[in-house]
Amino acid sequence: MASVRVLVGTRKGAFVLTSDGTRKNWDVRGPLFGGWEIYHLKGSPADPDRVYAAQSGGWFGQVIQRSDDGGTTWNPVGNQFTYEGETGTHQWYDGTQRPWEFTRVWHLEPSLTDPDAVYAGVEDAALFRSGDGGQTWQELPGLRTHESGPSWQPGAGGMCLHTIVQDPRDADRLYVAISAAGAFRTDDAGKTWRPINKGLRSEGIPDDDAEVGHCVHRLAIHPSRPDVLFMQKHWDVMRSDDGGEHWYDIGEGLPTDFGFPIDVHAHEPETVYVVPIKSDSEHFPLDGRLRVYRSRTGGGEWEPLTKGLPQENCYVNVLRDAMAVDRLDDCGIYFGTTGGQVYASADGGDSWAPIVRDLPAVLSVEVQTLP
Repeated sequence: MASVRVLVGTRKGAFVLTSDGTRKNWDVRGPLFGGWEIYHLKGSPADPDRVYAAQSGGWFGQVIQRSDDGGTTWNPVGNQFTYEGETGTHQWYDGTQRPWEFTRVWHLEPSLTDPDAVYAGVEDAALFRSGDGGQTWQELPGLRTHESGPSWQPGAGGMCLHTIVQDPRDADRLYVAISAAGAFRTDDAGKTWRPINKGLRSEGIPDDDAEVGHCVHRLAIHPSRPDVLFMQKHWDVMRSDDGGEHWYDIGEGLPTDFGFPIDVHAHEPETVYVVPIKSDSEHFPLDGRLRVYRSRTGGGEWEPLTKGLPQENCYVNVLRDAMAVDRLDDCGIYFGTTGGQVYASADGGDSWAPIVRDLPAVLSVEVQTLP
């Protein structure tokens, strides 16, 4: 029977949760790297025993950790990030220009085919790649040195490259999302990039055709249809059917279209999940009711999923990297909250149960489906 490994990054360490295919009983291991912020952990699709973690802290900076045994033991790997572009500047909230800085790694994205290849999205927004299992990192400078770069502005969480999506059909195509610049695509393995934000509308940007400046929170695709992208934006839930060339709104039917995560069912490419929260100033569920919303039609028609979730006095948030799906026949959906709960559904969202509670605030959730 297949099994499942859930990788959880929190404000105060990492946790590894494992279960068999029934997903009823869970073994919880952790905290790993206790006291450190673990912004993201993710396993290699090419080798399930290879797991990478982004460990950071105010005192000791940024460390990349690697496990070669599924998260049981870890070793720090090379943490020299080599910028290849010019230093450059970007625009701050008040319009002043600030020099680029390296603050932390927000997201790690292992290659779909090579366990030694992995991408890193960092703050300030830049993209790096390692081809030797994280020992050395080289910037893909075409993104940060894009002509629009000086006008990128930080979102409330910082100037972060937080989402990296690989096209499983075309190894040269990558999508990234930056707060608050927008979505970008490369078709030549990161040498050149172009903004893909046509159709996005953002409050505070008077130009409806603005090339950059949009605060994209998350992108998701289904492997069987990599040209179809789903987006959770600062406000608006969006969809593109042509690789990001054009976007249209699919949020009608949601109680609020503000949120952070978005994901797609493993076997149903038109089934999409979001977690609406009240507003950009009140980061908690509307009316204190924690609800995941599911669309089985690719957006536009949404149903609340509430069974097993708290429906009163619940004021947690679900962050952008804190939702994931497994690949079992009955697709499992998982999300973590800033209140320290990790919820799982073994039936595509129809019912939910906490598989662990009272962790530090959850920053990321990833899932590995193991043979």
